Amino acid sequence: MTLKRILGALALLLSPALAFAHPGHGDNGLIAGISHPIGGLDHLLAMLAVGLWAAQQKGAARWALPCTFVGILLLGGLLGFEGLNLPALESGIAASVLALGLAVALAARPPLSLAVAATALFALFHGVAHGLELPDMSSPWTYAVGFVVATAVLHAAGYAVVRLLPQAAAPVVRLAGGASAATGIWLLAG
Repeated sequence: MTLKRILGALALLLSPALAFAHPGHGDNGLIAGISHPIGGLDHLLAMLAVGLWAAQQKGAARWALPCTFVGILLLGGLLGFEGLNLPALESGIAASVLALGLAVALAARPPLSLAVAATALFALFHGVAHGLELPDMSSPWTYAVGFVVATAVLHAAGYAVVRLLPQAAAPVVRLAGGASAATGIWLLAG
């Protein structure tokens, strides 16, 4: 299968979910958990950006960024299940879309500790949001498995795009980061 077909299939898979803000919050915790990161544009862009940004890195950052995000996302989800609400939660999520988009657009390579700290902060906001939106009648554990797996898959998709595209396509990836950053600005303004 060519990269063009893979990206086309991914676009077809994700396009119905983009028509709704956060679909899939029915009785099935697993499906709701999978749907949440894919169905919300803010979450989708941030998750893909983490993968894109990780692939632009060298050394340990390539795995540290997505692993940090997934781990702290789960922790944030558990805190959200307990009712913890962060101040300016939606603004924090929108800021993560902006910052991660800029990181991709600029192909930023900050010190690993700074990159991991920023990634952890963004993941905490996303995780708490996921946890607070636990659907009624759903198992928190299956819901958590769903949003963790969906997040990891989105990170992997972003990573694969950068690693599979020829180096000549790097400006396209950076342009996508810029578009994500612009969406973050729009989300913050809204």
